[in-house]
Amino acid sequence: MIRQVAQPGIREMSAAGLRTFFNIARDWRLSVEEQIVLLGSPGRSTFFKWKSAPADARPSRDTVERLSYLLGIYKALQILLPEAEAADGWVRRPNEAAIFGGRSALERMLGGNVGDLLVVRQYLDAMRGGWA
Repeated sequence: MIRQVAQPGIREMSAAGLRTFFNIARDWRLSVEEQIVLLGSPGRSTFFKWKSAPADARPSRDTVERLSYLLGIYKALQILLPEAEAADGWVRRPNEAAIFGGRSALERMLGGNVGDLLVVRQYLDAMRGGWA
């Protein structure tokens, strides 16, 4: 008999993703407004509920996708720039790569579209030698 291992549900994964996001937000020194935009602009009361009780959160599919990109961006930066200060500061530094046009990655990510997060993630994956 094959024993099945319980897989974490969407709620558990969302809670873990939100907890991790709030730690990243602290490391990147994101304002509340920046955090809200990166999460897909949930209402302020929803945002603060998520922050105080991530286990009870029910984020939309869009927000879960955003969390996935943001966690991937953070991880890629930790690999590319092992010094925490350099990795965390990278998102705010102006970047001459064509996709940034002299702006910072954070400015690109704050465009409000989930595609902006995807572009930054793909850029970092390409820099790591992964898929582009």
